[in-house]
Amino acid sequence: MTKISVDQTYLEWPFFEDHHRTLALDLENWCQENLKDIDHSDVDQACKDMLAKLAGGGWLKYVVPKAYGGIFEEFDVRSLCLIRETLARHDGLADFVFAMQGLGSGTITLFGSEATKAEYLPGVATGKKMAAFALTELDSGSDVANMTTSAEDCGDHYSVNGAKTYISNGGIADYYVLFVRTGEAPGAKGLSAMILDADCAGLEITERIEVIAPHPLATLTFNDCKIPKEKRLGEAGAGFKASMATLDIFRSTVGAAALGFARRALSEAVNRTNERHLFGAPLHNLQLVQGMLAESATDVDSSALLIYRAAWTRDTTGRRITREAAMAKMHATECAQVVIDKAVQIFGGMGVVSGVKVEELYREIRALRIYEGATEVQKVIIAKQLLNDHKD
Repeated sequence: MTKISVDQTYLEWPFFEDHHRTLALDLENWCQENLKDIDHSDVDQACKDMLAKLAGGGWLKYVVPKAYGGIFEEFDVRSLCLIRETLARHDGLADFVFAMQGLGSGTITLFGSEATKAEYLPGVATGKKMAAFALTELDSGSDVANMTTSAEDCGDHYSVNGAKTYISNGGIADYYVLFVRTGEAPGAKGLSAMILDADCAGLEITERIEVIAPHPLATLTFNDCKIPKEKRLGEAGAGFKASMATLDIFRSTVGAAALGFARRALSEAVNRTNERHLFGAPLHNLQLVQGMLAESATDVDSSALLIYRAAWTRDTTGRRITREAAMAKMHATECAQVVIDKAVQIFGGMGVVSGVKVEELYREIRALRIYEGATEVQKVIIAKQLLNDHKD
């Protein structure tokens, strides 16, 4: 097996503290020992097995606060990004499982009552509870305020009706952080967040969705699902705020996963140019190939700078990083697509053969330009922030 070498000099950047550098190196060693030849043929079982692996390694402790079995008192976004970048570089499904434990519990951490946190978060950290985040509907993906799944106030509980789709971990999660219309006001001001346990009567998995990079996705249908009032996260009508605050933290980590994919693609491409001969000389002797490698290396570093700037800003100031996270997510996912495409081109015919790493990366990266806010949505967010900053 060809050795995969990755430049880790970025760990010397001032965005990081010593514990971040230790984390990155420890996780790299763990990945080399534990993420070899992962069988993805049964994606549900692979996710369950990976959840146990990540829990055993202690990595899930980074997605919950210290009071509930975690490492830090609050989210350390730099750690989340380093973990996603490293996992993605080794195995896309490992990154997916880690990411969903964070995204699917983040709203509980930020808005849940103490009792709710105590009920769910320790299980997230130990892998005993598989988490999910149910926001998207068929007609309200990017337009969250347009969702129609409703929750009727019935005194001590809500009765939920409607459907969600493209839900990660759908069908295998132990619970779903669910966003619904409770009707306090029109549009975004009439949404609420609450927890729906997977064994709730009236919840049906009506479709399992197959995608180009296999992940557990499903359509969920709700038929008079009764959710106790104490399972609501935050105030009634504050669901949009809760969803955006959660994404504000985890959006940078999507960019980090894309960065991991891009780093792996670049490493594979460099190795290919060293091993492959063309016209009697190594492929890397061709100036056109050198140009592709140089552009890819620059895209990787520029993405890393944006990602870790956003994460550092969140960790050190505690303020919202809507603009920084949008830039990081947009740039890193778009650039990763380009870097991986160049790697496929360098591999030639082998680049599109099933089972070759760059072919796998080509399939893995595409969804990241869509989920947690498509590239076009990120552009709107960035532009709005820019325009607001320049008002008289």
